[in-house]
Order: sequence, then C-alpha cells, then structure tokens
Amino acid sequence: MNGGAGSGASLRIWRVLMLAQIREQPARLSVTVLAIALGVALGASVYLVNTSAINEFGLATKRLVGEADVVVRGPREGFSETLYTKLARDPAVAIASPVLEMEAAVPGRRDTLKVVGMDMFRAAALQPALFGDIGGGVFDLFQTNGIFLSSSAARQLHVRRGDTFVVIIGTSARSLQVLGILSETTYPQALGIMDIASAQWIFDKIGRLNRIDLRLAAGMSVEAYRSKLEGLLPAGVLAVAPKVERDRAVTVTRAYRVNLNMLALVALWTGAFLVFSTQSLSVLRRRTSLALLRALGVTRGELQRALVGEGAVLGAVGSLLGVILGVLFAAAMLRVLAGDLGNGQLRAAGASVHAAVLPLLFFFFVGTAVASAGAWMPARSAARQPPARSLKGGDGDYGVIAKKSWQLGVALLLIGALFARIPAVGGLPIFGYGAIAALLFGAVLLVPILTVRILNLAPRTNHVVLDAAIAQLRENVGLSTLSLASIIVSFSLMVAMAIMVYSFRVSFEHWLGKLLPADLQIREPVGNDTAYWSPSEQAALASVPGIERLEFRHTRQILLDAARPAITLIARGRDARQAADELPLLQSASPPPGDSLEPAWISEALQDLYGLEVGGTLTLPLAGHSRQFRVAGVWRDYARTFGSVVISLPAYTAATGDRSATEGSVWLDGRRSVAAVEAALRASFVRGDSPEIMTSTAVRERSMQIFDRAFAITYGLEAIAVIIGLTGVSFAASSTALARRSEFGMLRHIGMLRKQVIGVLASEGFLMSVFGVLYGLTLGAVLSLVLVYVVNRQSFNWSIDLAVPLWQLAALSVTLIAAAALTAVWSGRAATSQDAVRAVREDW
Repeated sequence: MNGGAGSGASLRIWRVLMLAQIREQPARLSVTVLAIALGVALGASVYLVNTSAINEFGLATKRLVGEADVVVRGPREGFSETLYTKLARDPAVAIASPVLEMEAAVPGRRDTLKVVGMDMFRAAALQPALFGDIGGGVFDLFQTNGIFLSSSAARQLHVRRGDTFVVIIGTSARSLQVLGILSETTYPQALGIMDIASAQWIFDKIGRLNRIDLRLAAGMSVEAYRSKLEGLLPAGVLAVAPKVERDRAVTVTRAYRVNLNMLALVALWTGAFLVFSTQSLSVLRRRTSLALLRALGVTRGELQRALVGEGAVLGAVGSLLGVILGVLFAAAMLRVLAGDLGNGQLRAAGASVHAAVLPLLFFFFVGTAVASAGAWMPARSAARQPPARSLKGGDGDYGVIAKKSWQLGVALLLIGALFARIPAVGGLPIFGYGAIAALLFGAVLLVPILTVRILNLAPRTNHVVLDAAIAQLRENVGLSTLSLASIIVSFSLMVAMAIMVYSFRVSFEHWLGKLLPADLQIREPVGNDTAYWSPSEQAALASVPGIERLEFRHTRQILLDAARPAITLIARGRDARQAADELPLLQSASPPPGDSLEPAWISEALQDLYGLEVGGTLTLPLAGHSRQFRVAGVWRDYARTFGSVVISLPAYTAATGDRSATEGSVWLDGRRSVAAVEAALRASFVRGDSPEIMTSTAVRERSMQIFDRAFAITYGLEAIAVIIGLTGVSFAASSTALARRSEFGMLRHIGMLRKQVIGVLASEGFLMSVFGVLYGLTLGAVLSLVLVYVVNRQSFNWSIDLAVPLWQLAALSVTLIAAAALTAVWSGRAATSQDAVRAVREDW
C-alpha cells in the first residue's frame, strides 16, 4: 500500500474509532479534554501574567533610563557631583545628565514613592518619552517643592493637580505640591519627577548625585568606554549597562517565575498520564474490535496512526480550549491581582494581557504533543498485539511490556541521582528539574516489577474474596500499572510539594522567632532613603517610660557588582558578639590571632552568588572608600534574595560616620501596657503616623500571612494535579470493570455471588490504592529531598530544614484510599448489573 493510500486508510479508521468513542464514552472523553485544557490553561496563564507584568516593568525602566549608553550608578546616599562635572567635560561623552533618585517615605504608607530629580533640559534629550506630558510645565518644576506625579502615584496618594502631600526627611515632614499628572502611557508605575536642584534641596542632598546618564560621542565603543570608566570611579560607584537596568525586574523574579511555570506544567504532565491510562484502558476495552479490524486487513501502521490520532485530537481540542481559558485567566489575574502571583515583587497595576501568537501556539502544540505521547504506547501495543490473541481477551501484552520496564526505570533513577548533584545553570536549577522528572518516570516504570514481587509474597488467606482479588492482580500486572500511573504521579508530586512547603514554613517560623525576640518592632518604610532617626531622636525614643531596652539598627543598599542587584547592609548590635548572637547562624569561625579586620556575617545568598567563604575577606564600599571585613559566619536570611551582610553598629559608624538608625527593637519593663508605650513612641515623632510600630507577635502573624499568600497558587496547582490524578483512578476503575464483564459473568456462573464479585473489585481497589499511596509517599519523600536541597537552594540561594507534615499526609492518604475503594465498588456495581449469560456471551 502506498503512502497516500495508507494515510487515507488511517484517516478513515481514525474517523470510525473516534466517532465510536464519542458515542460510547462522551463523559470520559470530555473529562480527559478538560484535564488537558486545565494543564495548558495554567501554564499559559502563568506565562502571560508574568510576561505582561515584566513588560510593564521593562517599559517603565526603559523610560527612566531612556537612550543612555552608560549609566553611572552610586549608593543611595550619593556621591559628589564633581564626578558629573568631570564626565560632562570628557570629549568621549556627548551628553551627561545628572540624576538624584530617592525612595521617599510617605506618612501612613508602608510603600515608598520613587522620586527622580533631573536636569530637565539634559534629560529631555535622553528620556524624551518621560517628558511628553510635561510640555510647558517644565519651568513650573523650578518651584522648590514642585513635583509631577505619574497616574499610578496620584491614585495611591489620593491627590490631584494643585494638591500637596508630605514626605519624611529624617523625622521632619516636608510638603510637595503636585504640578501635574503624567498619563498612564507615559509611565505606568508610581513615580515623582522633580527638578534636580529642588530635589537636592528637599532631600538634604546638596552637592550629591547617585546617578549619571551618559550618551557617548559618535564612534565611541560603549563597552570599551564602560570598562575604562570602571577603573576611574570612586568606591561604590559603578558603570552599568542600560540593559542591566532594564532587565533588573526580570532578574529579581526569574527563579520564582520559572518555578511557578514548572509547577503549572505538573498539571499538564499529570493530564498526559491521564490520557495514557484512558487510552490504554480504552484499547483494552475495544481489543476485540481492534483485533477484528486487523483480521479484516488493517495494517499495524494504519491502526497505530489511527489510535495516536485519537490522542492527538483530544490534545488539540483540550489545548485550544486551554489557550482560550489561559488568556481569560491571565486577564482576570492582571485585573484582580495586578500581576502579583504571590511573591510580591511583580505587581504591575494597569498591566494588560499581551497575547502574542507564538507563545500561545507553543502551549497549543505542547498540549497536543503531550497528549499524543500519552496515546503512543497504548497505540503501539495494540498494533503489535496478534489478532488471534486479542480476540480471546485478557490483559494483552501490557504485563510483558511492564515486566521489561524495570531496566529503564533503574537507569532513570541513576540519571536522576546524577542530575541532582549538578550545579545550577545560569542561576536556575535546570538539572534539578531534570532529576525530578527522571526519578518520577523511573519510579513509575518500577511499579510493575515491585507489584509482582509483593503479590508473589502475599500468602493465601482462605478468604474467597481476598484470595480472588490477589489472584486477579497477579494476572493483570499491566492493568494495575495503568490504574496506578496517574495517581502515583500526581500524589507523589503533591507529597513532595507539601513536604517542601511545610519545611519552608517551619524554617521560616524559626527564623522569625530568632530575629524577633523583642516585644515591639519599630521601623521606617522598608527600602526608603529619606526617613531616619538621629542620635538625639534615638535617645528620646529610648527614654520613653515603660521601655527596659531599645536596640537600633541601620539598613541600606550597596552595589557590589554592576551586573547584579544591590545587596543589603545591616548594622546592628552594640558590639560584634551581640551582633553574632542575634543571628540565625549556620556557619561561624573564630578570627585569626591578631586579626585587625572587623567581622561581618554574610547571608547564604551572598555566599553563593559572590563565591565567598567563612574566614575570607569581604570588601564593602562605604562612604566613598573600600573597607575590608573578615567573613566571620554565614546566616540564614529569607527576606533578601540577592544577599545581605551584617556588621556591628560601632564598625558601621567608624567606617561611615553615620550614627542614624532606621529600625529598632523594644523590650518592655512590664510597668506600662503595650498600647501606652506605642502611643508614647509615636508622640516622640513629628509625624506620629510615620514609623511602623507593631508587636513582634503581629509581625510574625503578618509575615506568615504573606508566606501563605505567596504559596496560595502553589496549593491551587497541587490540588488541580491531584484532582486530575483522582479522575485517572476513577477512569481506570470503571474502564477495567467494564473490560472484565465477561470475567465477572464467568465468576457468577461458577457460583460466586454478585456481592462477592463487587467485594473482589473493592479489595483490588483497596489493595492497589494502599500500594499506590505508600509508593507515592515514598517517591514523594525522595522528590522532596531534591526540592528542598537542590531546587530550593539553587533557585533562591537559601537553605531550609526538612520537616514532614505527618497529619496532613495521613489525612490525604486515607482520603485517597477511601476514594479509590468507593470508586471500585461503584464501578463493580455498574459492571455486574447485567445477567451472567449476557456478560460471557462475547466469549462463546
């Protein structure tokens, strides 16, 4: 038969088989399509939401950076503007634009307002898109307190043109007047624009800048100039490529987004196992019809293509529906959650879905390919089955195939173990995900041989129902594997995620307990550059009645590498010993004898990202000078993904001359209530609503709420994967029962009662579900080790301690076993509802 004729025959056979399937099993096919659709929809929606939010951040950053070739960026406190004068006179520089960027504290708000002070006439050449709405209002910016706000900032501050609002400088309040509102298209995020001289005056930064945008003269090599410039800049000032600035939002959230995408695909792969088990059991149910087609002259290739085509059609319909649902889900999430899927770093108010064709086609083809792959093995097995053997019924050759799969399973387990030891690639646990996939598939391939060994060890009980169930399981290893595949995959992944999340939660709680021993916590808005407490104000706070002890801290951002986000410097403790005692240390070392360097304690992220070691040295740019510190230990920090370093307050003051503080911990003496002390502390500030004052218990509760919100979508994706797995169990039980009607009829003929036949099915379901749950628990525990010690560490550069949620896993296990047994009973009742003669008629 030529290729064209073969394809035509395959198409005709596929049409006949597909239409018969739709007539006989519409509900089962609909649920299978829905499972594929959910998997595709989750993957597509997560991708679209993250892409849309990143596009908004990228657009905002691009408009801030504009058309600069090089961005000279310094610490938040700035550097002398004499550097600007020097660069502006450089013949290699065509335009130099001075900038002062500040994260301003606003009373009563936890979030800061980004304020950018610019030389309007120079900035207009580099950031033209940013000044389109200002127009003639440029000269209004010369007012000392004048500011233009973006639409987002105006909404957040509840102000209009002509209104005033307050920012905090130190502990004093200064008013700014809104000169105008920028359109949403000009800048989508919260931003304020001021004249640079006004900004320097308002924020007490006279003679200071922290950014200079450079456009080079024609013909100058950007990289060559940037490399040359790096050697001439003061300590802590770096020459950054604009692309690094634009991609910062992408870098900050990349690991979180990739992990979320991988988790979304779990539902899709679970759906693939559902297609596999559904098609396998469908082939078994139709084995006589398929054998008849072979006997009538249909070739193996034609039958195999037709059966794979069934899976491909299910995948295509499900993928198309999934892509549509994905776009709708993404639009809803952007509208309701502003693109924030839990980590809090990627909120993009006003972002809209950008549904590019190629990514959507990718998800469509992935869903179709996964479903086709799930249908391939059943189709191949059915096509290879001798027609005479198929006409007799039975388990087919699934048992033979399953018993031969253990070699490949062992090989995959070894590959998974090897992958788990390979470092991250580009900061992502690529081989960690590969290890999970290899271990998962390898473990599934070992199910048949383990099932055979366990069943062979089962003794006779002299109980008819139980012995019959065990005998049936022994003779139907292939069917047992098909029944277990989807539930083992979904349940083991859910167990692994549950253990990982629970371990993280327990570790996070312990971490909070170590860092929050005091009764009250007081701080200015996190990340702000303007609000702080002077030594005199610190003394006034410490003298408030009812306070036994008050310890201050100072936090600030430091740039160590032009290609990486800033790290956080934390100055705390009245001496080095106290600073170390207050940290959740993982490693520590005594300083060498006679060491003159001050100690510093680095986070795990700083150790991993910068290749630092305990006992080595760390250079920090402080007050325009490079200061060396001795790495005295490594501590666990879940709050700062890109690294942090702790030094003592005396060491910080000696290096910078800065005696201000931004945070504090308060221990009460018990003579006054918490509310009275809080009121007295607020009364010490010019604006009492400026600082955030909370009990340590409230801080812990809020932190745990944020943690649970961050993992809410994880829980949702896990639940969907388990529902798909349970659907697979239901399909497997019902299809198996229907395929064995003649067998049940024969059992009825030899004297077994209907309730005994149903008992056999219930026992089979119970035994297999117990095996599946125990196997899934074991496999999930192994996968959780990869998640905890490989994927988590390589993704976020922090460690967590392993903890197992025993009650949660026990309750879920019992639920799954009960659901499987009940499904088997229900399927048995349906399969034994006809009389025994009709049931065995097909074998006469």
